[in-house]
Amino acid sequence: MTIVSQYFWPEQFRVNDLAVGLRERGHQVTVLTGQPSYPRREMFPRRRRPGREWYEGVQVVRVPLASRGDGERWRLALNYLTFAASASVFGVPRLPPSDVVLVFQISPVTMVVPALLLRRIRGTPVVLWVQDLWPHTLRATGVVRSERVLGLLEKAVGAAYQRCARVLGQSEDFLPPLRAAGVAADRLDYLPNWAEDRYRPLPPDPQVRREAGMPEGFIAMIAGNLGVAQALETLVDAAERLRDLPTGADVHWVVLGDGQRGEWLADEVRRRGLGDRVHLLGRAPLERMPALLAHADVVVTTLRRDPVWALTIPSRVQSFLACGRPVVAAADGTTARVVAAAGGLAVPAQDAAALADAIASVRALTPAERAAMGNAAREYYVAHYERAALLDRVERHLRAAAGRAAVPERIPAARPAEMADQSQPPHPDRPAAADTPGRAG
Repeated sequence: MTIVSQYFWPEQFRVNDLAVGLRERGHQVTVLTGQPSYPRREMFPRRRRPGREWYEGVQVVRVPLASRGDGERWRLALNYLTFAASASVFGVPRLPPSDVVLVFQISPVTMVVPALLLRRIRGTPVVLWVQDLWPHTLRATGVVRSERVLGLLEKAVGAAYQRCARVLGQSEDFLPPLRAAGVAADRLDYLPNWAEDRYRPLPPDPQVRREAGMPEGFIAMIAGNLGVAQALETLVDAAERLRDLPTGADVHWVVLGDGQRGEWLADEVRRRGLGDRVHLLGRAPLERMPALLAHADVVVTTLRRDPVWALTIPSRVQSFLACGRPVVAAADGTTARVVAAAGGLAVPAQDAAALADAIASVRALTPAERAAMGNAAREYYVAHYERAALLDRVERHLRAAAGRAAVPERIPAARPAEMADQSQPPHPDRPAAADTPGRAG
């Protein structure tokens, strides 16, 4: 089989584990990808040349593309378009025959172009796993503001979706807009992300804490991409508010990650004099993340208040749940309800005061009560996002698209009553989850 993804190892995306997982199950896997540059401004050293290489038994075909630069709109557009063109012209002819093509479609959606070219010239069926909704994401991030351009993109994306044998959405709430884009119901299904098996509960190691530079005290940890969607002003406002409250005297915000707004965050922390409370430790290797997360008294995820982010569940949430950490989310819709159902706390997106209060409420719990929150998170992960079960579903979808198996049964949606039961606080002082629209994904 062939996997098409503009991003692949050494870039840190879940498609790496997807490719290895399918290879471990006996499939011959080839990944068509670009030169790695995310989240750096330039290409990774020692991996500048396009060509073939191997990663964990997976054949990797790399093609040239323009650098992302500093993330300016024109540089991103050039980066997206050059991958689509280069993969089509230089990559597709070098690919071995395959029974099916799987597109791991994070942004940009243009990575589907070489897959559709394979469909056209070789008749290879295409399975599209949608991680980011387009053009919805462009509108939400302000990358494209022209409604005329967005309308044209919507038509183009819909035409691409309709040419795929199967379209999978990472959130249940993705399914209505995908249907509206013209995807037939019998070719559409919900398939959530999982976390790599390395993400599991671990005992905290004092040496790891010292080496990472984490302070003593209560740790509220943020991990992952620092971009527009993360509404980082909510984090800074909450940290500033909590600093001035008696309940926040020993609360430290530890940020592991980088991204488009990383420099803004560093400047804002300095401007507000929060350097003793907000600790920016940079991006850590994936293999170190479970050991680092073990030191989080609570993990925090934030999203902007926007309809598209209310439909989305960031893949970091699965990692947090898998590690059995208490979770607080300042988010709406899908993310809010998943976190609440997993025993965490959810407050409205971009509500810094509510986020600060939620962190203070977790701080007020006993260690045993926080451990109970973490256990509930891990149990929810195993029940809904276990890697082996979801890889089974990926395989069945791929076989069905290739005409070798029946379409798998759909994952049953969580009943509202079930989710309400799971979201009850284990301690009377815990605030209730936010009442937000949408369905859990």
